[in-house]
Amino acid sequence: MNRAMFHRIVPGCILLVASVPGFAQIDLSGSWASINHEDSLERGGGPYTVDYAGIPFNDNGRARALSYSQSQLSMPERICAFYTPFHMMLGPFGIKIWNETEPLNGRTVAWKIGAWEDRDTTTIWMDGRAHPSQYAPHPKGGFTTGEWDGEVLTSTTTDMPAGYIRRNGSPSSDKATMILHFFRHGDLLTVAGVIEDPVNLSEPYIITRSYQLSTNPITPAAAPCIVGDEGPQEGVVPHFLPDKNPFMDELTKLYGIPREAALGGAKTMYPDFRKEIKDKFVLPAKCTLNCGGPAGGRGGAGAGRGGAAAGAPGGAPPPPPR
Repeated sequence: MNRAMFHRIVPGCILLVASVPGFAQIDLSGSWASINHEDSLERGGGPYTVDYAGIPFNDNGRARALSYSQSQLSMPERICAFYTPFHMMLGPFGIKIWNETEPLNGRTVAWKIGAWEDRDTTTIWMDGRAHPSQYAPHPKGGFTTGEWDGEVLTSTTTDMPAGYIRRNGSPSSDKATMILHFFRHGDLLTVAGVIEDPVNLSEPYIITRSYQLSTNPITPAAAPCIVGDEGPQEGVVPHFLPDKNPFMDELTKLYGIPREAALGGAKTMYPDFRKEIKDKFVLPAKCTLNCGGPAGGRGGAGAGRGGAAAGAPGGAPPPPPR
């Protein structure tokens, strides 16, 4: 090819590429294993029943959370119920990601985050389609669109059904919006999530988690869920009445953490809150649960939910690893 022809062809090729939107800036596809030492209670047995620290609850959200009983998951109509897409930020399992392309030009139309036994598939549409009306049906997987900002994929999810933002019943409403940012660094994938909920939260709630690329394939499916009798009385919704939740002072008894910290609120997200409760904190004589220290040290490793003899604090059944 002579130089004159090269200068005629290359600008045309550049113009053609620039006119085709939607090409991924970085490849996110693969099987991503969960790194479960991050927020280990969240990824394992689940957080304490009344541990809302760091959640910017308003009064409505806090009241709703305190009324929740984990036994609701054992109601026949809820045993096989799916969580919202936000559960990807909370649960212990890895994720499978792949892209779907337009067959004629190879353009990525959507990214898929595979389903699991307790979560529906999340489809991140990359073709510029609009979000549906707030009055449209709210599927279990919500409705998600995405766009690239350099090498970061940002997705926005609306139209989710009501659900949870922590695995102890901390609620989210069907008016919540979730934004996820996907950052890939080699074989590590970091996902930063922001959820806004005008019903239950006074400020955005932010959480991050990481995954590692795995050569062991993750199947985006699981065994069928089968409804059985798990104990709740028929026609009764397990719950706690106002001021009757028996676990409100659990963190105070175990760790000396003041109740106002355990009950959450926007102020508990910020470092200055430590100064506010400094004089109310009483260091326990000995740590007995979830201490994180070496074996034989103060409190000892293996005590609590993470140990071999671990049980849920306060005698409550630990949340299932969903």
